[in-house]
Amino acid sequence: MYLPRGVYELLPYVYAALGITLCALSYYGAAGVLSDAELGLGIAGILLGLVLILRRRTYRDDAARYHHDSLDE
Repeated sequence: MYLPRGVYELLPYVYAALGITLCALSYYGAAGVLSDAELGLGIAGILLGLVLILRRRTYRDDAARYHHDSLDE
């Protein structure tokens, strides 16, 4: 599946924002199973967003330090 670069770059932040929203809904909403599910999905969304942000940053840092010229020889 192809995503435009702008959409691809925003996805981790969207996941984290949705996670924060679900956690807030869980906190301000009614107690019960739905609230617990919202909290669980919210935490998962926040973690997914943070993992993607950190993995992309690490990959880009490593790719910037790696010299591709040595493969051409």
